[in-house]
Amino acid sequence: MSDNQNLLAGQRRALILEEVRRRGGVRVSELTRMLGVSDMTVRRDLDLLARQGSLEKVHGGAVPLSERRTHEPGFEAKSSLEPSAKSAIARAAAGLVSPGSAVALSGGTTTFALARELLTVPGLTVVTNSVRVADVFHDAAQESGEGGGGGSARPATVVLTGGVRTPSDALVGPVADAAIGSLHFDVLFLGVHGISVEAGLSTPNLAEAETNRRLIRSARRVVVVADHTKWGTTGLSSFASLDEVDTLVTDAGLRGAEREEVAGHLAELVIADPAEMAAAGDDTPVRRIS
Repeated sequence: MSDNQNLLAGQRRALILEEVRRRGGVRVSELTRMLGVSDMTVRRDLDLLARQGSLEKVHGGAVPLSERRTHEPGFEAKSSLEPSAKSAIARAAAGLVSPGSAVALSGGTTTFALARELLTVPGLTVVTNSVRVADVFHDAAQESGEGGGGGSARPATVVLTGGVRTPSDALVGPVADAAIGSLHFDVLFLGVHGISVEAGLSTPNLAEAETNRRLIRSARRVVVVADHTKWGTTGLSSFASLDEVDTLVTDAGLRGAEREEVAGHLAELVIADPAEMAAAGDDTPVRRIS
């Protein structure tokens, strides 16, 4: 939108508000590209709009004023955010999975991307409380004729918990909790609403917080898959500290100081770079900071 460089300040702020409301949240970097103005200009606009009570500033961006710690965006709204970062994270995370493993995937758009990467890993047993994740494996099995020639890997065995469906298409509540509590898996891949040193892992949904706690207790290894925009965000309910996480897989948007802060609390930090991934083809470049 190159014409935006000539917008009056009021017009520019109106566009910012429209974008924030339409998408349920937006990053400063995205607004600078969309409007063709500097980072400082966008931040000044956000400061003014926040003082006017038109939106709420969060780490690296803004959300609608009504969408605070209790707001849970829908699956489609979240799918449009940071797609290249999520793709890179998913490919890096898939490299942590061994054939024949029992793997759990929580709800979320990043775990949804990971599910597609796991389709070629043979012999998996997948436990998930995500309707979307289960559909990935179901659709792949249908296309391959239940393993009758559509692909080289044997289709995964999928265990979908019951429960009450959230806006992000995760199943939560007592039914899900009971099912998860009776199972044990080698590795859990966990999507999160927010992550920080102070609040740990958090979600705006109280029932989902309890279901995530059950997932963590049933896992031998806990891997959080979260793009850089989740860092510094805090939902209503914390369900785990960073000390309970073995590995964080994130993208190169996590800055140097933030990486050092994370690395000080985790056994392993994996950085996947979307730009390098595009140049490298099938092999996602990753950097491990242990």
